[in-house]
Amino acid sequence: MAPTSKARAPIRLLVLDVDGVLTDGRLYYGARGQALQAFHVRDGHGIKALLAVGIRIAVISGRRSRGVVLRCRELGIRDVHQGVVDKLACLSAICRKLKIDLSDCAAVGDDSPDAPVLRAAAVSYAVADAHADARRAATHVTRLRGGRGAVREVCDALLARRPARRNHV
Repeated sequence: MAPTSKARAPIRLLVLDVDGVLTDGRLYYGARGQALQAFHVRDGHGIKALLAVGIRIAVISGRRSRGVVLRCRELGIRDVHQGVVDKLACLSAICRKLKIDLSDCAAVGDDSPDAPVLRAAAVSYAVADAHADARRAATHVTRLRGGRGAVREVCDALLARRPARRNHV
């Protein structure tokens, strides 16, 4: 990932898709019809590291899943929006609520519904196995695939963008 983004302002909000970003995009159905998803533990560690330095996290997903609610609660993500058709309108509403400008946002996506958000964010990432629409819309493409540590890669990149803190003695 080259560090060429639209802006170098500090990122205050990271917006994540779920299926294909936090998961590998595959859905497993149990015998009783419940959809099962797998989340990568390293992605969770990266998310917690961003939260620890004051970067907000929001999840915007086109699908609804109880597993997403549980995982986000476990990680401390409060802004969880599921069943969203217009992801850019949802992001705009989140930004208004949090008093954050789009120029202070980063986003990660993997498919066509994510493209408007990827184009609007100051810095955006398509996961390595993203659809061409998302890859064209993003300012970066991760080395890792969705659900396989791509979010951790993004979190590390966002942490590296932050100015070094100086210790005063």
